Amino acid sequence: MRIIFWLSLAGILYTYAGYPIVMWMLSRLRPKPWAVSAIFPSVSIVIAVHNGVLMLPGKIEHLLGLDYPNIKEIIIVSDGSTDGTAEYLAHQRHPRLTAVILDEHSGKAVAINAGMAKATADVILFMDIRPEIWPRAIQQLVSNFADPKVGCVAGELILRKDSHNNATAAVSGAYWRYEKWIRRCESVCGSPVGVSGCFYAIRRELAVPQPAGIILDDMFQPLSIIRQGYRSVFDEHAYVYDTQPKRIEEEFHRKVRTLAGNFQLFQLAPWTLTPRNPVFFQLVSHKVMRLVVPYLLILLFVSTLVLSGSSRLYAAFAVLQIAGWLIAIVGLYYRIPVLHRIADPASAMLVLKAATVAGLYRFLFTRGPLWKIWTSDDPRMGAATTKTVDPKP
Repeated sequence: MRIIFWLSLAGILYTYAGYPIVMWMLSRLRPKPWAVSAIFPSVSIVIAVHNGVLMLPGKIEHLLGLDYPNIKEIIIVSDGSTDGTAEYLAHQRHPRLTAVILDEHSGKAVAINAGMAKATADVILFMDIRPEIWPRAIQQLVSNFADPKVGCVAGELILRKDSHNNATAAVSGAYWRYEKWIRRCESVCGSPVGVSGCFYAIRRELAVPQPAGIILDDMFQPLSIIRQGYRSVFDEHAYVYDTQPKRIEEEFHRKVRTLAGNFQLFQLAPWTLTPRNPVFFQLVSHKVMRLVVPYLLILLFVSTLVLSGSSRLYAAFAVLQIAGWLIAIVGLYYRIPVLHRIADPASAMLVLKAATVAGLYRFLFTRGPLWKIWTSDDPRMGAATTKTVDPKP
């Protein structure tokens, strides 16, 4: 039991403290700078949409008004929409706007593949329908392609937290800042293992078709580009704004889908878990270990309870764990005076770890294509409603 206790504790500490410290030290001791310069490659914007007709007029106006001077085309793919999206796109006549209509709802990966097949510019910029691009963000993003070894660039996703409850705000606040800090360190000394799928760009000649049904296109595509010998980098000055779910229940379901997608990625692209992956160490430390942590927490708790009668150290550790989990559970529903600064992150961690277990369950036992758990009203797919509207522009 002592071995189980210390191994479990070591695994948890390495995942959330040890690995980030290692990446931070490498970013300071062995940085790998890349060239950044004001360049203006042609850009194809690709957006996959399912049932997003109410958001399309504003989104198209926003995209056509962007300040980047060399947007060659805006490709919007309707993925089996049933709310008038396809009809609305069919009536658009702007010379830079290309509509791709898929009759069947086949998932985001298939829609993205259809959009990539139509792209003709030097750079493909992937976006979701909801996020708002900050002025000059595209210029900032593509400036990283001045370095010929950079094949993928991710922007800085800033999450709005208006009207969020405490635990959800903690996920999109402190936890998201922590996650971006790790990605930034990974980028400085090499490449991050994933990007924010709502705003990232790649060199078109490096684009790899997505496996049909894959959920985490924003991991598969960057990893595939890294595999070709190029870097994926993070630009913290290319801003894009989005809003995460306001209620913790919604955030939980979003995380379940994402974490189920991790298991699916390893199944569909097993090379990611082999030395053929240049960022194998980062992927295991950053992603795989987080999938293991819930079970390490259970082992830690059980071993602590068993050992608590033999030592005051273990007894004290058992009390701390019990108190921590109780605070986390209560913090999901109530704002605890004074303790809320501890309760909110603890509640967020509880939700994330529960979502990890639920994600594995969904991966193992979902009948039919796994992408279907990515519901039609998910912000990545851009759907706001299924209400039918007049398709005229």
